[in-house]
Amino acid sequence: MFTVSQTSRAWFIDRARQAREERLVQKERERAAVEIQAHVRSFLCRRRLQREIRREIDEFFKADDSGSSKRSALCIFKTARKLLFLFRIKEDDERFEKLCRCILSSMDVENEPKVWYVSLALSKDLTLLWIKQIKDVLWYCCEFLEQLKPEILQDSKLITLYLTMLISFTDTSTWKILRGKGESLRPAMNHICANIMGHLNQHGFYSVLQVLLTRGLARPRPCLSKGTLTAAFSLAMRPVIAAQFSDNLIRPLLIHIVSVPALVTHLSTVTPERLAILESHDMLRKFITFLRDEDRCRDVCESLEGCHTLCLMGNLLHLGSLSPRVLEEETDGFVSLLTQMLCYCQKYVSQKKSNLTHWHPVLGWFSQSVDYGLNESMPLVTRQLQFLWGVPLIRIFFSDILSKKLLENQEPVHAPPASPQNVLPVKTLLKRAFQKSASVRNILRPVGGKRVDSAEVQKVCNVCVLYQTSLTTLTQIRLQILTGLTYLDDLLPKLWAFICELGPHGGLKLFLECLNNDTEESKQLLAMLMLFCDCSRHLITILDDIEVYEEQISFKLEELVTISAFLNSFVFKMIWDGIVENAKGETLELFQSVHGWLMVLYERDCRRRFAPEDHWLRKDLKPSVLFQELDKDRKRAQLILQYIPHVIPHKNVSCTQSWGPPTKFLTVHFCYSDY
Repeated sequence: MFTVSQTSRAWFIDRARQAREERLVQKERERAAVEIQAHVRSFLCRRRLQREIRREIDEFFKADDSGSSKRSALCIFKTARKLLFLFRIKEDDERFEKLCRCILSSMDVENEPKVWYVSLALSKDLTLLWIKQIKDVLWYCCEFLEQLKPEILQDSKLITLYLTMLISFTDTSTWKILRGKGESLRPAMNHICANIMGHLNQHGFYSVLQVLLTRGLARPRPCLSKGTLTAAFSLAMRPVIAAQFSDNLIRPLLIHIVSVPALVTHLSTVTPERLAILESHDMLRKFITFLRDEDRCRDVCESLEGCHTLCLMGNLLHLGSLSPRVLEEETDGFVSLLTQMLCYCQKYVSQKKSNLTHWHPVLGWFSQSVDYGLNESMPLVTRQLQFLWGVPLIRIFFSDILSKKLLENQEPVHAPPASPQNVLPVKTLLKRAFQKSASVRNILRPVGGKRVDSAEVQKVCNVCVLYQTSLTTLTQIRLQILTGLTYLDDLLPKLWAFICELGPHGGLKLFLECLNNDTEESKQLLAMLMLFCDCSRHLITILDDIEVYEEQISFKLEELVTISAFLNSFVFKMIWDGIVENAKGETLELFQSVHGWLMVLYERDCRRRFAPEDHWLRKDLKPSVLFQELDKDRKRAQLILQYIPHVIPHKNVSCTQSWGPPTKFLTVHFCYSDY
């Protein structure tokens, strides 16, 4: 009996629990149904409201198109508020276009202040709302500009419209309301324009202009009209000028605008008056001042990466070629920033293809991502880079060297024709080469006298580092650089004369000491030597015998004698002191450069002698010492035989044959048949 009572009680409790749960589920269903209905009704209500608002907007623009009456600024303002309340770019693009045209047309009306859209800025009740509205309208203009393609005719018309909107409301010069008595309001209106530009900059205004300019200019033939390019560049300059050239705005100007491929080239061709504005504001000097700081320059390069850094460098070089006076005054800063940019690119230049490299038409194999969209504009960028090794910039950068005159003998030296034995009159040559005349000694012999820490030497070293870095970075146009550097006949001999004057005792001892000093000063001096060797080798290689021996272009024969003696000693010391054995990086490049120039001179002398007898031999290298080194299997002795065997007398060559590769004999048997 007790068991039955407990069972019925449990059943009753369970049934009550189920009923309670069912009521909760039912209540949740009712709540969900109400919420769904609310969302649906809200959606339908919003859609209905949007349709009504869009219908009102369309009726407004339809009436405006009929031209029955001029709409007041307040009507335009209210219509714009409605459109911005529900604005969607894909649905309302045509309405937004009509709104912009309506606003611009109101600004062109004469003598009707109530029609001018900008007049609402003077209303105390509407000023803040108007400023917010114009900010939103202008930013939507920017968003459309970022999507439009200038090569399409219809898009190009819209680009012109939206640029006109930005031009009209970021500057007060075209506002009719400020004419006459309204001139007193100009400072306040200028402040509003500055506020608007600040808002646009915070949202990425320069990025929008970069996209527009790149799409229109990064191609063989630009598709931006003169008016469009003028407007875009004017908009880029306005925030910088308004902020009195603040560093915070010069940075985005450099990163987003000046880095557009061949921008200065297109400006000089399409709208040269824009370049006059750059010159009037002394922008090149401001760019140099900003970028000469190492941290700022690194920040800009890292923001751009290698491809666009080259574009920035090309535009700066083009600006420099148009403003030689500024370059003469800011040579140190300009050379410094160019070197930093090239060094940044050089970090990612690879010697060979791999899975991590991409091909670049100027840099070669490049380990950073390459923007292949820039390939079409690379010929123009390369043409801009050529200003670096053009004659005007070379004369400015090497002005300290080129301004000096090379003192020579009264009688020009002419090489007599080669005899059948290929021997020149050595006594005459020696007499000319080593005469004690002060006019020639400073050119031919390393006499020393210049302090390496002087301002003049440091300036020349920095310039040489710049050009040497360009040779190792711009690998695909290396020959162009060498050809440009050797165009001036007097640059290389004057650079050699400068090298001879370095240090207390002259060039050779100084450069040998630099090999053992891992200082920045030593690296700069060695870079100067490398540049001299690379350029001289390139020049002598392309000259024929008449130009070398008779016309003696760039170098006199006496200078070639002294240079070859210097190189011979330098290469021998590098090998004998064990520097070459484990050489890598910059040291290996130095050896290859110096040795290459030495061997070119030696081969010239072998074909037609210009050096005296036994000129190439090393008197301090005794054959017995060399043989002992070979017996001990010393690396330096083997390198002597490999790189400069000409330093050993010919009478000792037979003694060294046993250390060379085994000789192979080929026997030829001729078979004669009877005819």
